[in-house]
Amino acid sequence: MDDPSPMLNLTHPVAPAYRIDGAHLRQALTQAYEDSSGDTSDLRRRAVAILKESLDLARASILDRIDHAKSGHTVAHALSKCADEIVGALWDFTLTHVYRARNPTEGERLSLLAVGGYGRGELAPHSDLDLLFLRAWKETSHSESVIEFILYTLWDLGLKVGHSSRTVDEAVKYARGDHTIMTALLEHRRIAGDADLVVQLDAKLASEGLKSNMFDFVAAKLEERDSRHFKAGATRFVVEPNIKEGKGGLRDLHTLFWIAKYLEGAEPNPTRFHQESEKRARGEAAAHDAGWQVLDRLLADKERQIFMRAFDFLWKVRILMHITAGRAEERLSFDLQPEIASRMGFIDRTGEPNVERFMRRYFITTKEVGALTRTFCTKLEAQQAKPLT
Repeated sequence: MDDPSPMLNLTHPVAPAYRIDGAHLRQALTQAYEDSSGDTSDLRRRAVAILKESLDLARASILDRIDHAKSGHTVAHALSKCADEIVGALWDFTLTHVYRARNPTEGERLSLLAVGGYGRGELAPHSDLDLLFLRAWKETSHSESVIEFILYTLWDLGLKVGHSSRTVDEAVKYARGDHTIMTALLEHRRIAGDADLVVQLDAKLASEGLKSNMFDFVAAKLEERDSRHFKAGATRFVVEPNIKEGKGGLRDLHTLFWIAKYLEGAEPNPTRFHQESEKRARGEAAAHDAGWQVLDRLLADKERQIFMRAFDFLWKVRILMHITAGRAEERLSFDLQPEIASRMGFIDRTGEPNVERFMRRYFITTKEVGALTRTFCTKLEAQQAKPLT
């Protein structure tokens, strides 16, 4: 087995203390089923009450430690693990008690995948949960009922859920025609359900989905980046910057990861492909993720340190913004800056308020991200012998 990626080790340190006892949670849901009338509305109401208590306690435990967390990404990863426990328990409850298929047919095979940022194992307090219900066959009344029950329960929990329901062929077809869908699908991770469907999806992606011109994908992601920058403010020195979409923000770092992962997948190493596919099918975090492996090869030690320092800083700022605003706020407004500066540990110094010191650190970070992007593209051009503009 390959050694873990150095970047991944930096990106996934030990998560903050929190605990959702999955076995206890499932026992409570089973008891709720036994105590219920059997009506789906009653079952959903009981499930929501149990899941919400666990969710709220776990999230509070995680977020209470944010001020002292050195790594913002550690907190984002912990929030994602928390969501995994809730969604996984809900899946088991739904398939075991609410809509159990006693003699499941081929058409009733179903898998639940996290995609996008959630698939990457990253969530801010008010992030969407992006889910893909992967079917073996066309929609059946059983799969439709299962999906509907899960979605309505998650919505009742107050979660924002983005979702799609597709077969393996449909998922790859849509991804080939839309770089945004391809990007989200590249980051898929199984939460529950049929593991073989995930292996089939990976094989189909490798044999068909990633065979389009890799430079088209790279060019599309860089064009998408430029469009984001224009909308958020053409310069990184915006007085109220967008921490996620702005120049030098989190999306720019994610873009490097997406490009790296696509390029690795376009010509997969058979052994590594098999290892990666099995890990995703088991729902494990990608400890040898192809994207991180490519970044390891293209970035020098100092550049990797810059990447991770920026990643952790921007993630912590983003999470604090969500907490302070009470919503998915990505613009670092004047109103938010004093609170965020204080919680990030910046203090006043003679002639320089803490807000100014914090914002200077922010602008230095975004400038470093810009330089890192240029370095990455230059190295990629040399490797692929084709300009990337």
